[in-house]
Amino acid sequence: MAPWIPFTLAAALFQCWRTALQQRLRGELSVNAAGLVRYLYGVPFGLALLLLYSLVSGAPVPGMTAFVVLLCALGGFGQILGTNLLIMAFGYRNFAVGTAYSKTEAMQAALMGLVLMGENLAPLSWLGIAVGVGGVLYLSLAGRGTAPAALLRGITQPAALCGIGAGFGFAFTAVLIRWANQSMPAGDLIHKALTILVVTNMLQTLMQGAWVAWREPGSMRAILASWRSSAQVGALSAFGSACWFSAFALAPVALVRAVGQVEILFTLAFSRFYLKEKAKPAEMAGALVVVAGVVLVLIGSR
Repeated sequence: MAPWIPFTLAAALFQCWRTALQQRLRGELSVNAAGLVRYLYGVPFGLALLLLYSLVSGAPVPGMTAFVVLLCALGGFGQILGTNLLIMAFGYRNFAVGTAYSKTEAMQAALMGLVLMGENLAPLSWLGIAVGVGGVLYLSLAGRGTAPAALLRGITQPAALCGIGAGFGFAFTAVLIRWANQSMPAGDLIHKALTILVVTNMLQTLMQGAWVAWREPGSMRAILASWRSSAQVGALSAFGSACWFSAFALAPVALVRAVGQVEILFTLAFSRFYLKEKAKPAEMAGALVVVAGVVLVLIGSR
């Protein structure tokens, strides 16, 4: 099994778990404050992962150039935007469907990777991505019909627009993070990925932290008061991002994000057993289509 596949599966599980906890925080914090906790509390855990890897490998922390820092800043901003839009999507429909809309990022990442980095894929992988996105759309439109009018209504509702926007933000981040890794001097790809993670999280904390301190000063006290739950979100965010960034370093972004759509299975489980939301039969059918798309991607990438 290619190393990027277990990294991707672990990342999907950590991300789903973190998003479920973050969804519960949404009842206590604003959209920006709920987004900030994943970076603010994630920095210490990211640093711990980087230092531990450095000790085990015996290699010094990789150096950074101004261009790499710029890519980290732009990618970090894209993730902030995507996270906020995803949290907003939860306010319109439930956790499972809100996440499903954002999974269009797989196709968006494939197109961005092709345009920005010249990363083309095998025809079967493109088919798998299309099938997976189709399954996501079917899941998100469950119970609404598949006629053109119903499809148009579904993808233009606020939850869909927020979810698709979130997918764009996450796809943009993924492409820039891979670009940053490739722009660093030759070396251990995982070591570079962990370094990029720490730098990106620090920049995100500064960017979104400054916004919250300026626009929502009262939220800073709430963020500190929620440290028990927020620390869990930060830890899961750091572990998940470490796995994502490592997978991006090892394989094209489109393949990683396409396989990462298995998160929808974890999401349905969290939605049912953790958030106590009832899954519809049509949502389960859509999830199976997503899995079929992932299988095609894996076959095409061999």
